[in-house]
Amino acid sequence: MYDLPSDLPRLRTLRTWTAMWVARIDEAIAAAEQQEREKRQGGERRPPVPDWIVELGIGQGAPPSEIHAGYCHAAGKRRRAIDRDQARALLADGIRACSHCRPDTDLGVLG
Repeated sequence: MYDLPSDLPRLRTLRTWTAMWVARIDEAIAAAEQQEREKRQGGERRPPVPDWIVELGIGQGAPPSEIHAGYCHAAGKRRRAIDRDQARALLADGIRACSHCRPDTDLGVLG
């Protein structure tokens, strides 16, 4: 039926080896399930994407340097969320609009 050895010592060795692999597979399954739980929880806890962001410069007071749409991937790491009115005011004050996401067009502020 199966190509298994007929003697007891070799059968016990195969049983031990198989149990070892089943335990490893169970550990891998548990780790993958934990990773999926953490990923799902991270997505649930992630704050919503802001509508507008201002990229901040370097130096005293971190002056604003560029306005982006909230989804823009061209924005640098130094940034903060702003509302529509703040974004329009900054654009009107001469802060540069991102050339990738074009927030000036979406906000109706063409400079």
